[in-house]
Amino acid sequence: MTQSNNTPPVSEKLQKVLARAGLGSRREMETAISDGRVKVNSQVAKLGDRVEIRDKVSFDDRPVTLRPENEAPRRVIMYNKPEGELCTRKDPEGRRTVFERLPRLKGERWIAIGRLDINTSGLLLFTTDGELANRLMHPSTQVEREYAVRVMGEVKREHIVAMVDGVMLEDGPARFTDVQEFGGEGINTWFHVVILEGRNREVRRLWESQELTVSRLKRVRYGNIFIDKRAKAGEWVELSQDEVDDLATIANLEARKVPELTPDEKNRWSRDKNKRRPVQTMRKPKRR
Repeated sequence: MTQSNNTPPVSEKLQKVLARAGLGSRREMETAISDGRVKVNSQVAKLGDRVEIRDKVSFDDRPVTLRPENEAPRRVIMYNKPEGELCTRKDPEGRRTVFERLPRLKGERWIAIGRLDINTSGLLLFTTDGELANRLMHPSTQVEREYAVRVMGEVKREHIVAMVDGVMLEDGPARFTDVQEFGGEGINTWFHVVILEGRNREVRRLWESQELTVSRLKRVRYGNIFIDKRAKAGEWVELSQDEVDDLATIANLEARKVPELTPDEKNRWSRDKNKRRPVQTMRKPKRR
């Protein structure tokens, strides 16, 4: 059916449109709007504003290209985070951040799908599609996150039952949906656990609620994406079309073709990858 010229243009929330443009997550864009960094038609925007494709939007006084939802680029990379890196764009203390190791983008930003604390290693996903990131992180989507955990202490059956049934933490109830033992040596035992949320230090706090200590923690899966040999510690790899489409299905979004890298992007990404060597395991000095 042909659409009438009198059909009013579709408007969307400003933070959603900015996130889709690859400038950051919805939450980051809400903060930017509140800080007065966004203008719509030369006027400083405010939270709650809605925009149409024909509107002129700027971010930090730079024009933003507004795209319909079905035209926004969607790239996803998997990064194998080593311990000691922060999930922040800049650290006042000068510590290494995960963003320092990622390939550079032109006119877009990598948006982290979830976070890991400084002492947790493993799988991190980054995307240029803010709406995909928002949906995959939202508690209502119920995306599984799987972790390999080394626990110090005697783990009893009642501990596991309590954590699967659910315990009350300071920020509300929490639970593992699955716990599997993988063996170990001495007082350390490895487990794989699954949670459906991404609250701060949630896995560690669940074990601490049973007076047990987590000595190692690594995320091995997010949704349908498993950490694998394609990316060693400190390395990243771009996900395939099928993997990105599977993530979109989980997020209840339409599949979209992953854009091919331009020759300039290929060269830039290749240089970035060669510059960012994998993290070497620290070894104790030999005794003389």
